Order: sequence, then C-alpha cells, then structure tokens
Amino acid sequence: MDCLTNMQYIRELLDRHNFHFSKKLGQNFLVNPTVCPKIAELGNAKEGYGVLEIGTGIGTLTAELAKRAEKVTAVEVDKRLFPVLNETVGHFKNLHIIHNDILKCNLSELFEQEFSGLKIAVCANLPYYITTPILMYLLESRVEIDTITVMVQKEVAEKLTAKVGSRESGAITVAVNYYGTVEKLLSVSRGSFMPAPNVDSAVIQIKVGSNYSKGCKDEEHFFKMVRSGFSQRRKTLVNVLSSTMGYDKKILVEALEKLSLSESVRIEALTMENLIDLSNILS
Repeated sequence: MDCLTNMQYIRELLDRHNFHFSKKLGQNFLVNPTVCPKIAELGNAKEGYGVLEIGTGIGTLTAELAKRAEKVTAVEVDKRLFPVLNETVGHFKNLHIIHNDILKCNLSELFEQEFSGLKIAVCANLPYYITTPILMYLLESRVEIDTITVMVQKEVAEKLTAKVGSRESGAITVAVNYYGTVEKLLSVSRGSFMPAPNVDSAVIQIKVGSNYSKGCKDEEHFFKMVRSGFSQRRKTLVNVLSSTMGYDKKILVEALEKLSLSESVRIEALTMENLIDLSNILS
C-alpha cells in the first residue's frame, strides 16, 4: 500500500482508530517511501526465506517484507495497533502477526512453528531504548538466523560498526563481532519517521556466524570480563579487572605480558583475538 507513506492518510488512519503514540514504547513509525523497500531487499526478504519482524508500526515495512518473502511473522507488543494492521496489511496471506514481547518469546519454538524448512532473516525498526537487549537476545539465543537487518540510532550504529580495538568500540561492539560480522547499510534522517525523533538513524546488518566462539574456552567469563573492562574504560585493564573481578594485579600483569601487552593498556586497545586469549588465560 503506497498510502502507508502518505502523511495525510496515516494521520486519518490513526485518528480513525483513535491511536496515540506511546513514548513508553519508543514509537517512531518509519514512513520514508524509499527506506522500507531497501531494508526488505537488503534484508533477505525473498523466496526461500522466513522473515521475523520485530515491531510493526502501521505496517509500512511489514508490507514490503510480505511482498517479497515466502513467510513473514511479525511480533508486536502493542495490541492497539492490531485493528490498524488488519486494515493496512491484513490482506497478505503469507503474514502472521503475533501479540507478544519479543524478549519473552522462545525463539527456537517460534522459528520451528513459523519457519520450518525456510532460511531465516530478521528485519526491524527497533525502538531506541531497547535496541541492545533485543540484539543480544537474538544473538545469544543461538537460533539459526542468517542476517539481522535493523534500524538503530545513528550513535548506536557507529558503536556497532566500530573496529574492535579502537576508541569508538564498546562492549556491544565486541559482543556483535563475537557472534557475526556487522556493516552499515544506509543512513536515515530523523524526518523519515512519524513522529520525528531528536536523532538520526542508520540501518545496520549483522551476518550471523563467527569462528570466535570456537576459540573461547569460557563464554560466561569472556563476556563478564568484557563488560567489566568497558564499565570503567578510562582505567587500565589491570585496575579494572582487579577491582571488579577480584583478580590479583600480578596475575593480570603476567597474563598481559604473555600477550605482549603493556600493564597500562586499556580494554579499548585490545583486538578480538587479544580479548579471547586474555579470557582463556584468566579462566
């Protein structure tokens, strides 16, 4: 429905259903006519694929996904949108909309029920306030996902796509690179949304699948070390890990020396290989 990017139609649609935007749910609906088709095309919405959409808005991206993918399952937490969606995308036979919180879904069961025999991709315009928890939930679930293509806040996109071992990196950078490879696909201005947020956005894609997990002896320790290190990133890694994880400083210095790293190094300077090796030594 081309009208799903027509502002007058959208206002009339929402008024007709007495719908009001929820700040609590971080609702900023994507209405740019060129962005949703690009997300669908770049996000593997095609024959042979089942696509999970997280959050539907009024169905602008949903419709583009359903036009292309073999099956689309959308998980929407706001039940007030269902009468709207019945009007905008209810005619798609390959679309199933579920009322639930994605963070409360058993992804293995969901994918088995909805996408049996299909490759799986995730596409979404994620609420800013819950971007990281959703991404980590998808990645940590270890379900068979080919790609995760999502709209996120510009600053988050920069953090996600930063090089591990650079000043721009953070704990989420390390986590995403542990589970896959990430790239920025396109920039999206704040005027592409209704209502317009106060920041610009970007679409990033994670290609799931990494060799790093094979070399990590203790994932729980690895991620605890990474979170601890970045929690006080201006301090040396020796000081941070001794205070947060209880390690003797001498042990930490010896571990860093084995990796030819200075005792004054900060966590932001360590590569993925450095981080994996350090965790393996300490654990």
